[in-house]
Parts: sequence; C-alpha cells; structure tokens
Amino acid sequence: MTTPPALPIRVLAIAPYDAMAASLSRTAEAFPGILLEAYTGDLQEGVDIMRQMGTENYDAIISRGGTADLLRAATELPVIEIPVSVYDVLRTIKLAESYTDRSAIVGFPSVTENAHTLCNLLRLEIPILTVHDSSSVNAALKKLRAQGISTVICDMVTHRTARTEGFNALLIASGENSLQQALQEAEHQGSSFRRMRSENLFLRSILRRDSRQCIVFNEEKEPVFSFSENFPQDLMAVMRRRIPSISENNEIMFYHRDRSTLHAITASAFRVQGQKYFLFRDQSGQIPLRSTHPGIRAYDLDECEYLFASSFFSLTGSMGELEQRLTPLAASEHAVMIIGEVGTGKEQIARALYLRSRFKNHPFIMVDGARLNDRGWDYLLEHHASPLSTTGTAICFQHLEEAPLHRQRSLFSLIEETGLDRRLWLIFSCDEQEGIPLSEFSQNLSARLGPLTLHLPPLRSRKDEIPALSSVYLGNLNVELGKQLSGFEPGALDMLIRYDWPGNYTQFKHVLQELSFLTVGPYISATDVADLLARERRVFHRPSDAVASLPFAGQTLEEITRSAVQMALAANGGNQTLAARQLGISRTTLWRMLSQT
Repeated sequence: MTTPPALPIRVLAIAPYDAMAASLSRTAEAFPGILLEAYTGDLQEGVDIMRQMGTENYDAIISRGGTADLLRAATELPVIEIPVSVYDVLRTIKLAESYTDRSAIVGFPSVTENAHTLCNLLRLEIPILTVHDSSSVNAALKKLRAQGISTVICDMVTHRTARTEGFNALLIASGENSLQQALQEAEHQGSSFRRMRSENLFLRSILRRDSRQCIVFNEEKEPVFSFSENFPQDLMAVMRRRIPSISENNEIMFYHRDRSTLHAITASAFRVQGQKYFLFRDQSGQIPLRSTHPGIRAYDLDECEYLFASSFFSLTGSMGELEQRLTPLAASEHAVMIIGEVGTGKEQIARALYLRSRFKNHPFIMVDGARLNDRGWDYLLEHHASPLSTTGTAICFQHLEEAPLHRQRSLFSLIEETGLDRRLWLIFSCDEQEGIPLSEFSQNLSARLGPLTLHLPPLRSRKDEIPALSSVYLGNLNVELGKQLSGFEPGALDMLIRYDWPGNYTQFKHVLQELSFLTVGPYISATDVADLLARERRVFHRPSDAVASLPFAGQTLEEITRSAVQMALAANGGNQTLAARQLGISRTTLWRMLSQT
C-alpha cells in the first residue's frame, strides 16, 4: 500500500510592494512543497487582505517589517518575516553613493538593527532613525530635513512618505537569498502548524463525541479553552475554588447541584511548555425526583461544608473535646466507629471527619442500612459502579444494625476478603442507648474490624453547658428569624437544664427553634417552656424507664420476650424501628419475634 503524497504547504504572501510579490512568486517555483499566493499590501492594508482571504486554508503567512508585526497580532497562523540582510542594506548604501547629497537610513527595527551593525563595522557616518509606525515617519523626515539631509535609505513605509515630501528615497529591497530564507522557514513552520492543527481538530472531534463538557483554566484561574459556550457562572466559580486542591499526580472528583441539574465533575492538572493548566470535565444529568437507590447518597465538598456549617455543632461551637480527636482520626485513615445516642450528631461528625481528611477531594458517600431495599443492597455489594468499587473515597454507613442479617454478613465478608478498608475510608455510625448493650452488629464490627472508636456524649452529660449553648443558638436564630430575643424568664432556663433530653442535640435544637417562633417579646417565658417540654415527654420515652417497668416477674423466658416486645411496641406507638432500637435488636429480629407470637 503506497502512502499518498503530502499536500503542499499553502502560504499566503503579503508583500509591501508589487516587485517583491512578483519576486516571491518566482522564487517559490523552486519549492515544490509550497503552494504560494502573493498579494501586495502594506501595514493595515495587508491585515485587511489576510482577513478577506481568510486563514483557514493557509498554513503560514510571509510578510515584512511593520506589516508582519500587525499580522502576528491578528492571526494564530505562523507569520514569517522576510529578513532584511546586512547585504541588502549594504547594496542600497552603495546605490546612495551616486548621490552627492548627504543620506540617512530610516526604517522599522528590522532595517535599522542591521544598519547599525553594518555602519559600526565599516565606520560609516550615516544617521540612522528608527520608526515604529507610519505616524512617526513624518517626524523623522522633518528632523532630517532640518539637518540638511535630502536622501533617505528606507523601507516601504518611509519610501512612500519620503517621495511625497520631496526626498530622494532608495528602497531597501530584499534580495533573492532573503526570499529563499523566508520560504524555507514558511515550509518548516507551516508543516508544524498544519500537524498541530490536524491534531487539534482530531482531539476536538474525539471530545465532541464525549458526553462530558470540558473547560481549561490557567494558573490565574482564567478560562483558556472551553467546549461549551454556556458554562454556568456559579459552576465556574465552584471550579475556581477547587483549583488550589488539584495536583498533577491526583485527579479529583466532586458534584455540584444546580437547580435540576447534577454536575459530576472530574478535575486534573497538566503542564504545557512549563505552564500549568487545570482541566475540568463535566458530566451533567437531570436530578431524578427520587433516588435510583434509596439509602445511597453522594455529597461533594461544598455540600458537606454547607451542611456542617449549618449544623448545631458549628453554629454553637459545641464540639468540645471532640475537636481535638477529629484531626488525628481523619489523618489515620483507619476505619472509624462513631457511637452515640439518637440526636447526638453522628452524621455531622462523620462529615467533620471527611472535611479534615485527604478524601475531601472525592465524593462523600452516605449509606443508610435502614433505607436500602434488596435492589439497593445488590447494587451496593455486586454492581461494578457501586461506590464500594471506587478507590480513595470516604463512605459512612448508618443504621446497619437494622439491615437484614445476611446483608450484614455479606458486607463483612466483602470488607475482609477484598481489603475494602484499605481502598476506602470506612466510617460507621452506630446507635447506642443508655443501659442497653450495643447492637449485635456494632459488637461484630468492633471485634472483626477493630475500628477506632469515637463516642459522642449525650446532651444530659453536658447540662452545665446548656445556658451557654442556648445563648449562642438563640443569637443565630435572631439573625435567621429576624427576632430580638434576649434570653429566658426566671425559671425557664432551669427547666431546660433539668430536662433529660432523650433526643439530645437534635431535640434541643428543635425545642429552641419552636420557642423562638412562639415568643413575641424579648424573653422566652417559663410557661411556654413548660408546655413544650410536656409535649416532648409524650413523644420521647427514656428507654431505661420503659424497660425497667416491664412486668417480668413469674414469667417464662418466652413469655418475658413476648411481653417485652409488646410493651416496647406500645411504648413507641407501634413504631417497629424505635421498638427494635429500644430492645437493642435489629428490625428483622423484631419482625421474627412478632411472627412467632
């Protein structure tokens, strides 16, 4: 199979005068790899010709002097300047010797730089004036006329004006060697540019077939390339905030929700000719009205920061001694078990760990064992796109004690057999109740994985802090609700301190919110506190009190079990989940007990 011949390099030549255009065309005949089109135009006229011809069908441009400078600023094509050689200048100086008048050299830097070199070497006393645009030519000529000089050796721009002003003007023409040199360079640079443009079009073609949209920022966080004309400004702002966390050795991934659109974004850094750039690829999709897999939810860094910032812990600064433990736990990357009663903020503490870890540049996955159905479990444990199949991700499991026993066992087996805890950072949120042993799952977790343990104290163990916590949170509510609360009436705060808070911080936050809504004046009344806490006591039940009152005396073990189940159900209004938690068993075990009664 023969390789098709390479197409010639198409070169657009814009010469400052007709004779040079004709010389270029003749010289180009000796270059079979070049297809040249030559036109005459100087300075802005040359730029207009280029725009009229278009640049998409050319690989390089040849021009000279100031016209070449203007063309470079107006196109991405390589612009090759026809050189003015020392020989070209010397030849014109020799022509000027036939004039008896004094002469001077006037032109753009491409002319005068070689003229200075030549005059220094030959010790020629010829004035040399450099101009940078056509507007400065008249001033230069006026200066020469004042010195009694009437002959100028010059480029095309000066030549036209000098002739008009009555000077003897000798144009410095580029010789054949200079034209050949320009054509050789045009063939070389044009070939490189054509290859680069072809590769660029190839890559663009590939990227257009990719459903992800791309945008590239430079180190100044300015967009330098985009495959979308309508990147949302807020999405670009999110990307800019992520730039400092992107390294060349680590690709990051995060999510951003924009109304009905979910953006799954990967970001990486790369260098081109020493300059660092940041590539963001966006996979957008409609946010479903309901989760495809209820019980599995991904959060990105921004969401976790927002949720934790609006949490009771953040608003009141109530982390206490936990603050000192979180950083070393996050740095260890060892599995963590967060233990606490309902309402102690286990989910928020899990987010706080994530925010302090190196995993924060990847999504934070929450898995709720109480909400996962069979389809969700199959996806989690077996599907190739499961978050458990990723690497370098933080995953927090909640309420796994309520999951079916065989699912618990499958998860343990997956962790142990595949080294899951080495690929991912595993966090487990486990409920506890005062006076009741940890669930069977929590005990198995502790024995089999040996996680680091973080115990969250209940609010009743921090009753001395309730006045301070109340004041700080009321201050936030004043801002949020537009209130002007100053505190509590006498006796009202004492009732909050004496209350046991079975719902812990979640209940405490809810009670303060409701009291703030109810209060019209500057102080929360004792009556409102008493009424609200009375309602709370009918909703919340202290597990230890309920279990202690069960009539166990004189009953067989089976009868005691049956009575305990029925009493727990009654105490929790028929709610099987709450009853199971109260008894320290899984919901599946409770269901099995009920089916046997």
